[in-house]
Amino acid sequence: MNKSVPKSVDEYIAAQPEAIRPKLAKVRDAIRKAVPEAVEGIGYRMPGYKLHGKPMLYFAGFSKHYSLFAASGSFFSQLQDELRGYELRKGTIHFPLSEPVPVKLISRIAKLRAAGIKGALKSAPTGARKGSRPPT
Repeated sequence: MNKSVPKSVDEYIAAQPEAIRPKLAKVRDAIRKAVPEAVEGIGYRMPGYKLHGKPMLYFAGFSKHYSLFAASGSFFSQLQDELRGYELRKGTIHFPLSEPVPVKLISRIAKLRAAGIKGALKSAPTGARKGSRPPT
């Protein structure tokens, strides 16, 4: 993996080994289609998505797998069956390069993360929301 900080998701994917680029592009497409209002950028030296200013998902490529960093593992129990067989770590899923990209699963994860963020914003006190101002 390239040690310099990429300036864009395109730059990040282009800097990866040729074998992993198509997989990362599919991950990117799945997230963007599932949550089109998410803002794409680079965070922690990898592609990431924020929704309403809150971290939603990040992804990265490695030598034998690519990972989805969900900034939360709260959805793991909802997707127990679909996640069976993948290596799970705290808020992270490792997908082997040897298997097809599970586009539907990644889309479901993105939608669940978006719903979690939206739900948290609805339940937060008005003044606690990022960027909100008290009425004048």
